Amino acid sequence: MFYKLALSFVPHVGSRTGRALLERFGSATAIFKAPLKQLTTIDGITEARAHLFRSSEVLQKAGNELNYALKHNVGIHAITDNYCPRLSNCADAPVVLYSRGNVKPDAGKVVAIVGTRKHTDYGHKICEDLIEGLAQLDDIIVVSGLALGIDAIAHRKCVQMGIPTIGVLGHGLDRIYPPGNKELATQMMENGGILTEFPSGTLPDKGNFPMRNRIVAGMSDVTIVVESHETGGALITAKLAAGYNREVAAFPGRVNDSRSAGCNNLIRSNIAALITNATDLLQLMNWDKAGNRKAVQQQLFLHLSPQEQSVVDLLHSCDSMHADELLYKAGMSGTQLAATLLQLELQGVVRALPGKHYRIH
Repeated sequence: MFYKLALSFVPHVGSRTGRALLERFGSATAIFKAPLKQLTTIDGITEARAHLFRSSEVLQKAGNELNYALKHNVGIHAITDNYCPRLSNCADAPVVLYSRGNVKPDAGKVVAIVGTRKHTDYGHKICEDLIEGLAQLDDIIVVSGLALGIDAIAHRKCVQMGIPTIGVLGHGLDRIYPPGNKELATQMMENGGILTEFPSGTLPDKGNFPMRNRIVAGMSDVTIVVESHETGGALITAKLAAGYNREVAAFPGRVNDSRSAGCNNLIRSNIAALITNATDLLQLMNWDKAGNRKAVQQQLFLHLSPQEQSVVDLLHSCDSMHADELLYKAGMSGTQLAATLLQLELQGVVRALPGKHYRIH
């Protein structure tokens, strides 16, 4: 674990370069033992940067962080250990994550709930109602950013309902920001916990939070925006999730309410599916068991054309697929594919998702 930590402390080596190094050399230990000339074969590693892998300061920081983790019961999770299956599939996943509590991010269903810090009573209620509806599901975790507003409401309601919940932080685990959420974070550690890519001593600087948001999006099956202004962290998280080909959903709001403008824009631009309650979400994600049985029964009695069967086979191979990728792999014309997808949708075999993605119903 020492050299995995050390890799995360090498200056100018971010998530992507770190992963490239691990794929090339096989382990963090091998990276630090490799000749410097071999390191420079990786894009982004110049001769000057290669010498940083011999830096005593890097090794000292890794040693200090390892000691801190042992002393304060902090878990250290490396990407090479498949720390979070969903997140590790993202190209910019961090090399190392730190955690406290009972963090198990590999649940069968992982839902991110995000929104504005300055929520309305409407936002508060629909957030709590949503989580009450999610309580019926087995093997579920709710993820958010432990910020004020919607994040804290989601975490707190999960604690009350006994749903495991994880807060992803934009700073080190030696502090809680905002301080008013310290007690909430302690409660979350009993059935969930807190998670960060930042080592101890890292302050909650503004630039850290967009990085935090990619972890929230990457470790989740679906990101739900409850309330949001036209700009803000919740929209960043939603767009990151869409970029990872994950589901995005949003609650609509009044057209003249600035705190619903972000959600309404996500829905209008087809980035997010419109939901009004937990039942809508379960149907969107195919987590409603009755709906799943119905879809299977429908497919048993369908006689698909060769083109339709080809598309179905492609979609069975993944969670979802973009229309452009389907067009390439199916070997059809754009008109043929559009007609085939429409027919499969009408038969209830395929579902269209925001952002021109498709999945098996």
